[in-house]
Amino acid sequence: MTKKICILPGDGIGPEITAEAVRVLNALNLGFELETALLGGAAVDATGNPYPEATQKLAREADAVLLGAVGGPKWDALPREQRPERGLLGIRKDLNLFANLRPAILYPELANASSLKPEVVSGLDILIVRELTGDIYFGQPRGIEIREGERFGFNTMHYTESEIRRIGRVAFEAAQKRGKKVCSVDKMNVLETTQLWRDVMNELAPEYPDVELSHMLVDNAAMQLVRAPKQFDVLVTGNMFGDILSDEASMLTGSIGMLPSASLDQHNKGLYEPSHGSAPDIAGKNLANPLATILSVAMLLRYTFNLEEAAGRVENAVKKVLAQGYRTSDIFEAGTQKAGTKEMGDAVLAAL
Repeated sequence: MTKKICILPGDGIGPEITAEAVRVLNALNLGFELETALLGGAAVDATGNPYPEATQKLAREADAVLLGAVGGPKWDALPREQRPERGLLGIRKDLNLFANLRPAILYPELANASSLKPEVVSGLDILIVRELTGDIYFGQPRGIEIREGERFGFNTMHYTESEIRRIGRVAFEAAQKRGKKVCSVDKMNVLETTQLWRDVMNELAPEYPDVELSHMLVDNAAMQLVRAPKQFDVLVTGNMFGDILSDEASMLTGSIGMLPSASLDQHNKGLYEPSHGSAPDIAGKNLANPLATILSVAMLLRYTFNLEEAAGRVENAVKKVLAQGYRTSDIFEAGTQKAGTKEMGDAVLAAL
């Protein structure tokens, strides 16, 4: 039976980088059926809905989803429920994509592109596991209303024990295949929600005796990521803290344009996307780095389809291109060869 992949180019640089990733998918000749749909601002412009019914139907039927990026200032004045980001939150919730995996790997050729000293980041290989469908981003009640004559904004942070246990298992199982260390990040000294988080993680730990569990408060974790990032193997945390820490970790690698991500359900159906945004200021200029999206294809092949050899081929092609000296403008330095979005895609295809 043919496996179906839903392609969501999205907004800004999304269509450009997705096009290169699709070229890589097609070059592998794995027989996937690819179908494209609208999400985010592009969907709002066409239908008034950031996650329209046609996209919902296709995403639910597909085995995996490949996304470019959504959003941009063009849509900032719209009502909140119509903004592009609502489409992204909507598809995550709709498909029950509770586990976000963001690897932060520093390729040796990019050591000088990192804002940290090479000796601090050389050999970096971290996996951040972020819970994606709970926490303050989805908690109710929420809103802005008038109280005692002034505007009052409120959001609700909450987690159930089962939500924490579910994401904790993903982190422990990932660590078993890596360096066998999990650092759980919380703010238990202030937030009861994350006291529960720590308690549940401690209860889970005996089920994974081969994995070392440690805990860190989120403010310290943010500091340690720039002080001594190689101390970490797998970091696991809630939705809001994970959002912030994974973006911070991305810059250790030289460019957020290098970081793929996977968002998985309990059966490894996933949405795969680069960790960066839609970068509308460079959209349509052949400047965007497509490597994070191409590396997201590798994650798609590995996690949803269990095609380890094909995933390795894609990753090795990216490594080869970097070793050959090709660089988009975000990772360019003297002595390397500047390449546009399409030229970088050409180079990866040649390396394949």
